[in-house]
This record gives sequence, C-alpha cells and structure tokens, in this order.
Amino acid sequence: MRDRLLELMALIAPYAPEMRVAASIVGVLLMAFVLRHVVNRLLRGYFAGVSGRAPSVEERRRVETVGKVMRRTSSTLIMVVAVLVMLRQLGISIAPILGAAGVVGIAVGFGAQSLIKDVFAGFFLLVENQIRVGDVVEIAGKSGVVEQLSLRRTRLRSYDGSVHYISNGLITTVTNMSTEFAFALVDIGVAYREDVDRVFAVMRETAEVLRESPEFGPKILEAIEIAGVEQWAESAVMIRARIRTQPLDQWSVRREYLKRLKAAFERERISIPFPHRTLEIGAGSFVAHACGGADAGVRGDRVERAS
Repeated sequence: MRDRLLELMALIAPYAPEMRVAASIVGVLLMAFVLRHVVNRLLRGYFAGVSGRAPSVEERRRVETVGKVMRRTSSTLIMVVAVLVMLRQLGISIAPILGAAGVVGIAVGFGAQSLIKDVFAGFFLLVENQIRVGDVVEIAGKSGVVEQLSLRRTRLRSYDGSVHYISNGLITTVTNMSTEFAFALVDIGVAYREDVDRVFAVMRETAEVLRESPEFGPKILEAIEIAGVEQWAESAVMIRARIRTQPLDQWSVRREYLKRLKAAFERERISIPFPHRTLEIGAGSFVAHACGGADAGVRGDRVERAS
C-alpha cells in the first residue's frame, strides 16, 4: 500500500505546481461564491428588517428597490475581485492590467458616454426615489409596471404582457401613477333633461355605499369629490368627479364605481344618453342630422316627408 502511494506521489510530483495553482483557483472560486452568498443573505435580511419597519408602502418599495440594486452591485464587485486574484495565481501580474485599465477606461469613456449617462441617471432615479419596483409608471413613451430597476436600465411590463427595456439615460420625464395616493377619475354623461343636482345626489350615495363595502372600503381614502358640469357635449351633459384611493387601486375602484352607478341610474330612471341621427327625406334626397341622445325621443314626428 505504501509503495503504491509513493508511486502515485512520484507521478504527481512533476505536476505539483500546476495542481497547487488549480487548487488555489478552485479555493478562490469557492470563497467568492460563499462570500457572495453570505453578503447577499446579510443584505437581504437587513433590508427586509428595514422594510418591515417602514411607515408606508412607498417607503417599503423604495427600500426593496435599493436592496436589490445593492445585492447586484456587491455580487459584481466580489466576482471582479475573484477574477483578479485568480489571474494573480496564474502568474499574471495585475498591476499592468490595472494601469492599462485606467488608460483604456479613459478611451472607452469617450465611446461609452451613453453607458455612463445611463448609470448616472439610474443612480439619481434611486436617490431621488422617482421609481421603485412595483410602481406603475410612464417613461420614454412606454407605460407599465416596473419589474426591475438597475443602474443601467429599467424593465417595464405593460398591461398586455409586453416587456419594455428602457435605458435610464433615455428617461427625461417620469410619470409615476402609484406614489402616495391616486384618484379614480370618472366623466359621467347624463341627458340634458335630467336634474343635475339629483344626479349629484345619486353619485354621492353610490360612492358612499362603495366606500362602506368591505372589499373596496380599505382602498378608498376620502369621499367622492364632484367637480361639477365639465362640458356640454353633443348628446350629454358631462359631469366630472374623482375618488381618492390607495396607490394602484384607482382602476379597480373606478370600474366598480361605474358598474354600480349604471345600476343606480337605471333604478332612479336617470337617462344615460347615446347619439341619435335623424333623416330628413326630401324629393329623392335626404339630409342626416345628429341630435341629442335620450332627449332625442322625437323620432317620427321630427322626420319631415315631402309629398
């Protein structure tokens, strides 16, 4: 047994330096992955604790977004350092590489201005808390839910499932539809013959019933605010109102309110107008006239027939 071990050592002896280098590289890789795992776990635990103590949903989203960026950044730094150490183990001096990296970095910097612009823009997006993961935003002409935010780019998913990758340097204006609170905005059209004050009363009653419901009550922050008559449309009197809601709940509240308001209008016999068209038939020709919706109940008697 001893003789076999000695023979094996004699066979390995010529390759001992290479094996030591390979072992050191494997050790560096293992240490890098372990360190990466530990750091990510510590950061995840720390930011989870901070997020749990956050006073609002807005602050919690901000903490979670910063935490994800910090984990990705730390992982990248650890792997870069591991690669430099492995190069040193292979006998490659990293001093010239670092020196050349500075010179090359200056040259590349002129050609990578857009990348640098993206990174700086992403940094200020995070610092100024303009966008967080989970927000519904409109940026660079695209809108959707923020699924991922890094220093270089932002990933959005639109309502139809399309994914948009937007470089942060292209973001000049941010429209955030999920910050602090939102408004469910509704424009209601009623017939010209209806009593506007009575319509206001029905709208307030319907909104109050919606606010008292267990499903939508937590989503609504304040009573409905009726701005009044917005305009005289071709076939209806347009009334504008809004309901203050929790962020991201404005769409569900608006849909449910419109559903219940339609039922209330039908119950109270409040007319919801729709366009009509009257034809005046002459000698071999006719002229079409658009007239008001529910008030255009003058059908046959408005039609003049030539004898």
